[in-house]
Amino acid sequence: MSGSRVRIGIAGLGRMGARHARNLALRCPGAELVAACSPVAAERAWAKDELGVGTTYADYPSLLGHPGLDAVAIVTPTSEHASNIIAALDAGLHVFSEKPTSLLVADCLRVEAAAARRPDRIVLIGYVRRFDASYRDAFAKVRDGAIGTPFMVRSQTIDMNDPSGFFVRFAPTSGGIFCDMSVHDIDAARWFLGGAKAERVFATGTVAIHEGLKACGDLDNGVALCEFEGGKVAMFVASRTAAHGHESMTSVVGTAGRLEIGANPRATRVEIADAHGVRSECTPTYYERFEDAFIAEVNAFVAAVREGVPLPVTLHDATEATRIAVALQRSIAEHRAVDV
Repeated sequence: MSGSRVRIGIAGLGRMGARHARNLALRCPGAELVAACSPVAAERAWAKDELGVGTTYADYPSLLGHPGLDAVAIVTPTSEHASNIIAALDAGLHVFSEKPTSLLVADCLRVEAAAARRPDRIVLIGYVRRFDASYRDAFAKVRDGAIGTPFMVRSQTIDMNDPSGFFVRFAPTSGGIFCDMSVHDIDAARWFLGGAKAERVFATGTVAIHEGLKACGDLDNGVALCEFEGGKVAMFVASRTAAHGHESMTSVVGTAGRLEIGANPRATRVEIADAHGVRSECTPTYYERFEDAFIAEVNAFVAAVREGVPLPVTLHDATEATRIAVALQRSIAEHRAVDV
């Protein structure tokens, strides 16, 4: 498709879907957002009025049948990702999907099999840290031997406390804190450790603030350990109750040094000195932290469709992130270490 714009339809126009739609429509020169799908009339109207999307649909099969469509962006509920991806591949379309592929390893493998039947189609699962400039720079340094052989990763995702109850309502379908939040850290750890295979995990945690999570066995703070083949290890921390803002931090330890990404989660380089001391403001949410990476992600997908440019994350990588996250959720439920 080199030289032509990729005609994309988007499925899902909720909180994250609207952001992807805006990026595809306004920040991706190689793409044309030609159609959008949502069961919510107000969301379809927003796509037409705000982004100039020519055609909208209330159901996904109609979107897949849009004339001249090249690709779809799937930002539907996680439980629908796998079936939506497979349907798009069966329709001959390239696919970008928000993470994770599925909350079920069996469904992830079904997606891998469907993609194998269509090797001429690009499928990208949105593990956005692989497109972040700082993470990519750190990976290049690790790859080039700057810290020797990496053997340990510590990675965390910490969100500002949301008293609205949004994620408590979302919890019954989220898959749990490690499937919902820590899959990015899990994928980053495997990336920096050379795609190492997980062997055993252990997870624990607590409900510190949001008591409503107990009804579905979820947590608002969790800690996990993962043993990989060859003696490599990783630790993951997830929190939904931070008072100060969002933190995404990854530390990689090697035989000749250590590097860290995001150790100081400040929003800008401004420091304030006043009666409260010297401080800087924190990144408020994950989107402000990774906004440029989300833009780079969809542009990379379009470049892969147009010109065959390689992507830094595979469907197998996405499956393994789910496999480890599911094992961590099982460890929480069964109060024991779990073989992966």
